[in-house]
Amino acid sequence: MNKTLVPALAVVAALGAGGWWYTTQTGTSEPIAASAVMEEHQIHPLDMPLGNQEASVVMVEYSSLTCPHCATFNQGPFQQIKENFIDTGEILYLKREVYFDRYGLWAAMVARCGGEERYHGMLDLIYETQSTWAGSNDPVQVANNLRRLGRQAGMDDAQLNACLEDADKALELTEFYQANAETYGIRSTPSFIINGQSYGNMPYAEFERILNEKLGN
Repeated sequence: MNKTLVPALAVVAALGAGGWWYTTQTGTSEPIAASAVMEEHQIHPLDMPLGNQEASVVMVEYSSLTCPHCATFNQGPFQQIKENFIDTGEILYLKREVYFDRYGLWAAMVARCGGEERYHGMLDLIYETQSTWAGSNDPVQVANNLRRLGRQAGMDDAQLNACLEDADKALELTEFYQANAETYGIRSTPSFIINGQSYGNMPYAEFERILNEKLGN
């Protein structure tokens, strides 16, 4: 299902009144314009990079923190990619959030609250407990659930409240998301850009084959 980009200011002000939207896609890859490929190899100040920043292969993941398919990917194929390609220094990996709903934005703001050293651990915790913290239709309850996860990671309420109430950061994040969505045609999650080609979700074996081809292995 295609997604309509929500204006950044509307996201900050209302943060989406509708439900939680996600899709998954598999199959063909699409080439990206040369200018976009150049940008892909540039680490944005909002990125939390993993792996070798000088690597010839850059894999960018676009995921929503409220997307069940993204949680499954994070707990499965991503862990194998991390072990076999990221931790070995063969690739640079960037996780970029997609905001199809307000809860996904809030979760990203909590994940980022502890800085780069806590970010990836927070993502793992958010994905592992997704069905619990995101399972309420009450926004107040969801926000409290996210604060509880933040406290588990060592942050206090004052720090978490400051992050969740940071409208400037929310605007910056949504504008970054919109720019990426428009540049790379991100309409479903999880989606991936690997050295200028777009891919949908797939089993680890397919990611392994593609990454090895890009690496010339």
